[in-house]
Order: sequence, then structure tokens, then C-alpha cells
Amino acid sequence: MKSTVQPFLLALLVAGSCVPTGPARNTTTQQLQKEDWPVYGGNNAGNRYSSLTQINTQNVTNLQLAWSFDTGENNVPGERGMDIQCQPIVVHGVLYGTTPKMKLFAVDAATGRQLWRFDPFANPDKRPRYHPVRGVMYWEDGADKRILYSAGASLYAIHAATGELVQSFGQNGEVDLHEGLGDKATLGHEVTSFSIRSTTPGVIYKDYVIMGSSVSEGGDALPGHIRAFNVRTGKLAWVFRTIPLPGEYGYDTWSADSYRKLGGANCWAGMVLDEKRGVVYLGTGSPSVDFYGGARKGQNLFANCVIALNAETGKRIWHFQTVHHDLWDRDLPCPPNLITVTHNGRRIEAVAQATKDGYVFVFDRDTGKPLFPVEEVPVPTSPALPGEHPWPTQPVPAKPAPFAVQEITEATITDRTPEARAYVLERFRNSRQGGKYVLPSEEGSLISFMGGGAEWGGTAADPDGVLYVNANNMLWWLKMRPSQDPAKGVAMTRGATLFNTNCAACHAIKTTPGEKNNAAQAYPNLADVGKRLSREQIQTLLVTGRGRMPAFQHISKEDRDAIIGFLLNTDAKPVAAASNDVHQAGPVSADPENNEFPYVPPYLNNGNTQFRDQENYPAVKAPYGTLNAIDLNTGEYRWQVPLGEYPELTKKGVSPTGTENHGGPVVTAGGLLFIAATYDEHLRAFDRKTGTVLWQYKLPAGGFATPITYMVNGKQYVVIAAGGTRYGLKPGGTYVAFALP
Repeated sequence: MKSTVQPFLLALLVAGSCVPTGPARNTTTQQLQKEDWPVYGGNNAGNRYSSLTQINTQNVTNLQLAWSFDTGENNVPGERGMDIQCQPIVVHGVLYGTTPKMKLFAVDAATGRQLWRFDPFANPDKRPRYHPVRGVMYWEDGADKRILYSAGASLYAIHAATGELVQSFGQNGEVDLHEGLGDKATLGHEVTSFSIRSTTPGVIYKDYVIMGSSVSEGGDALPGHIRAFNVRTGKLAWVFRTIPLPGEYGYDTWSADSYRKLGGANCWAGMVLDEKRGVVYLGTGSPSVDFYGGARKGQNLFANCVIALNAETGKRIWHFQTVHHDLWDRDLPCPPNLITVTHNGRRIEAVAQATKDGYVFVFDRDTGKPLFPVEEVPVPTSPALPGEHPWPTQPVPAKPAPFAVQEITEATITDRTPEARAYVLERFRNSRQGGKYVLPSEEGSLISFMGGGAEWGGTAADPDGVLYVNANNMLWWLKMRPSQDPAKGVAMTRGATLFNTNCAACHAIKTTPGEKNNAAQAYPNLADVGKRLSREQIQTLLVTGRGRMPAFQHISKEDRDAIIGFLLNTDAKPVAAASNDVHQAGPVSADPENNEFPYVPPYLNNGNTQFRDQENYPAVKAPYGTLNAIDLNTGEYRWQVPLGEYPELTKKGVSPTGTENHGGPVVTAGGLLFIAATYDEHLRAFDRKTGTVLWQYKLPAGGFATPITYMVNGKQYVVIAAGGTRYGLKPGGTYVAFALP
């Protein structure tokens, strides 16, 4: 692991010309220059708001390319590549970000000239584990200035001036993110062999770096505990267990032994910090396994919760669960947003959380009390899969109204063409449907919001209490299948069982009528993977991961070969696992109460399959993607507009439909909202008062990240990472900066 520093800059950097000395103690975001973008989300409140006004509604049409920084990655012909989801930070005139292959870099924020680069996988003994990296963290105390970021299962501390590891942090600059999750004495199994990573940066409070994590969503999922490490030494400071142990608050909301075999309930989407209160606010994801909860009867605290924790101790202050006993993968997909609103004539410091299913919950920051009424509404509890115990009610806020379509009916499915409607209508009528709480089933269910709704790009908020959120209106087709039933076509080979344990939570393995395998799917169908990838290429992917797919280095090469054999139809006959095999590759009990880890549930899903028409357009009526401005003082909408377009449809005279979008907005005191995120690869500037597009620019590749804005030497810049690769689009590896002439 090493960095590369341009020699002629090194002396200046060490001397502090680009990273000047700071205060005697850890710098807060308020103390950093207002011109900077010092943390993920712009400030610790996660507002994605800038007070800069140089670029404004009157002159934004003059915005032009100022500089670009080519990372030199994602440019191999024939290689799919990895997108860049990073929202970089800018501190003291230096921009810090990550490349598609997770290298950390520093560039001059005024010119894009590289200062240094750090490769976490430079050591040949350290295999790459590729995954999204959405941002980095900055900490300083006097001359000690550090960048902290995660790659694979490690948290690194890097000298901000040189790109070298801080040797006094952890083990030579590195902390293992498995630390604090539990051990064999507590859980009945070791955790170090199983996948964990951090896709979104944590927050820093005093000398604590507070971290969430991303874990598997299948039977090998680790618990998603929130942990704090000492920012100077890397030592574990505290742990908040999101899956409680016996005797802890919330333990009785699970089955008695859930903590020994289930995981998830993790904060993968990021968190925010109220420095004045010393409180960190975060949202958690669903518990494992997705779509089947027979082994976790109950509400399942603290999965799917907004949680307020004491940032110094990790003690829970309050929580609110947005989905009880989640059966639909409705993680809280983005960080909360700390805002100030006026309710009943008084100013209230609040926390707003957008959800995958189109809600915004608004809470008093101190008490967790909702500012708008929330009702527990009855939802279906049958017909459920055997062994399942759906929760009978779910919380619904009275205001604001949902920002995404809630009911999928014959009236809301596509009418783009008669052929498209007929194609979709056949699947619609032959699937289980009936609202967003329709239960997973073997015959197939149409489910909304397996993807947002709101997504990981986050929400923005202005000082007036207006929240801005981009959203998707997409429909998903979910078909459950028995995991261990040869009579129903489920093979019992070693490779099949390993696939069920490690891969089936995301990937389908067969194509059924109407289930089109297309590049826009979040997770590709693997029925014909042998036509696209060689055995060697699949083996490499299992080792390194790519995009949302984690690395599977925690399973042996023999087991990876067995999975590949299953995918390529060269799998051997059923082989029973040895009694001491932690991966339990042979037949296991389909009893939902079995205590094995990894846990193999009796039912698995068909992969995350979007429901699209025969021409690969969404199966619902437009708009497919929207941008929304919601006044949280009143709970009413200021405006809602389509976000993005399909150029080929626009040429045919179709009004902009919006597109699926990933990445978030930034708002400014100049009256603007900047966002990319869309299928059409454009960065746009909207009038934040009206939702009118004032300027747009075709990026060199899709901008599936959240932009930033900052000022250096009196000039305001807007920067976006153009990484591409989503929706089958071309890859890219460039950061692009814009400024006025």
C-alpha cells in the first residue's frame, strides 16, 4: 500500500502551502472555511447546501468547463468497469476523492492537478475488494491532518499532505472493520471470514470516527452494529448493537436466537452529526435475509430505524422504526437531514428522513417525536410463505404526501405503446399485486420500492426548511423459490447450495417468461453468464467484487469453483459438507428456526429483477424519475418535476419522462439546485424556487454521484464525478469541474 506524490509538490505540501496548519484542537466544520466542502453532505448536518452565490440564477447559463481530472481508470476496452459514486470533499483548496478502483487521491481544487495518490491494494499480498466508495472524511489537530476512508474491510488513516499511511493509527494505518461485531463465544461463529465494507463515510466527533457498514443481505450477513474508533489510535471506543443481545433493549423484538444467525440492520447509507448536542443521527437497513423473516419473528429493532445516539458513548437516545419486520428490502437509503422548521409558530430543530417507499418522516431532534402525525395502518398478513409472521401494521406519516407512486394498478401501468401495455398487463394479471405491502410469494409478486423512492444520493435542504429529494417510480418482480427442494427444481449440489447461501439474495439464475435479462437491472440474471464471462473472469469477480457486488474472498477457492460450476452447468453431484464446515455447503435444514451459520432460509428470491416492458422501458407510466421540493414547515410541495429524459423518446415528441436516477442534489444560496444522476448523462442546474431547468451539460459519462460546490481564490466551482457504467452505459473515470468564465 503506497501513495504516489509528484516530487515538485511534496515540499510545498509538507510545508503546508496546500494544507495549512490548523487550530490546536480538532477542527469542526463550522471552523473550516465557508468556501470549502469539508465533509460528505457539505456539512455535518448533511444539508448539501452551500452559502455561495457567485454562480446564480442570473448567470448560470454562462457556466463552462473549468478543468477535468482523469483518474486513468475505467478505460480498458471491453471491460465493464466500475462507476464512481464519490462525492469528494474540499479542504483548504485541496480536493480529495476516490477512483473507480478505490484509490484515494488529492488534487488542486482550482486546477485539477494531482498532488498524490494512495492505492490500498498496492501490496501484492492484499487482494482487491472492489465496492462503491461514496466519500471520505477529514480530521485535523494542528499540523496533524488526516483523510480517513474505507476500502474493502479496512478503515485507513492517510496523511492529508503526503498520501502516506498514518503508522500510529491501528495496525500501520489500518483498522479491521470486523472489530466490535462479536466473537464465537457471543455469536457461536467467527466474523472475520465474512464480508463487510463501508460504502459511505462516517462522521467525526471530537476524537471519535463513527462508522456504519455494508454487509451481505443473505444468510451470511454480519450484524450491522454502529461503532466508534479513536481517530488518533484506531482503537475501538464504543459499539451500539443494532441486533440486541439477550438482556439488551429490543432483544424481545426478535426470535430468541436471531442474533446468533442473522445480520444486517446496518447503516450503509451514512449518518449526520449535531455537534452542539453531541448526537449522531442515522438510518438502518433491513435485517437478513431479504424477503423472508421466518427466523426473526417480531418487529426486529433496530432494523429500519432512525436512531439518535450519544456520539461520545454510543448510548441510544431515541429511535423510530419506519418499517416493522421488513419483508421488502426497504432500507433507509440515505442519511437523515438536520433542518430547522417552523411548526405552530415556533422554530424547531428537526431531523428529516426520506425513505425508499416515498415518505419523509420529520422528528423533533431532541425527543424523536414526529412533527406530523404518524398512523399505524393495517397491512396484509396473508397469504404468507410458510413459517413467516408478517407484522400487522406499518407507520404512515400524514404529511408530507408521498413523493413516489404508492399503488400499482392497471391504471398506473405503462401505456407508452399498445404493445408495451399488453406485454406488461399479462405479467401484471398473472402476478400477486395489491399495494406496496403485497407479500413475497412463490407465484411471483409485483413490489414497489425494492429500490427507491429515495436513494443513496441523499436529500438537500435550504435554510427556509425546504427539502429537495430526487426519486424513482420503479416496479420490481419478486418470485420466491424453495432453497432445498429437488422436487421443485432446486438442485442439491454443493455449488447450488453455496450459490443459495452467497449469491441468491441478489441474482436470479433462470429466465422465466416475461422476465427479460437486460443491462438496466440492478443485479444481472445469471442464467446465461457463461455466454458473457469466462470461468476465469467469474473467478476474478468473486475474488475482487465489482460495484454493488462484494468480494467473496471469505469462501475458499474450492467453494468458489463449485459456484462457478453451478453457474456454468458443470456442477458435480450432491456432496455433503463436513460437519465442521462453517460454510455448510451440503444440504442443510430448511427449518426457519435452524441455528446454522451461514443461515440458509427455506425460501430465496429470484434476484432483484426490475419489471420492464419488452423494449426495456419501465413497466409503469411516466414519470419514471422526479425531482421534488417539499416545504417541511407546512408539509406541502413547492414543486415536482420529471428528472431526466430518454432522448430517443423526446425526438419522437414524447414529453420528458424522467429516468431512473442515482446520485443526489446540491442547493445553493445562489438560488440553484445542481444534480446529475440520470440515464441521459446530463448535469443540470434547476431554479430551486420553481423547478425550472436553467442549464445542462452532457457529461463524458453518467454522473451517478452527488456534486459539490466550493470556492478557491475567489472563484466558485461545481464538481461532479462522471463514472458511468449504470444502466449498461459507457464507463468513465473523470471528475469534471465547472465555473464562470
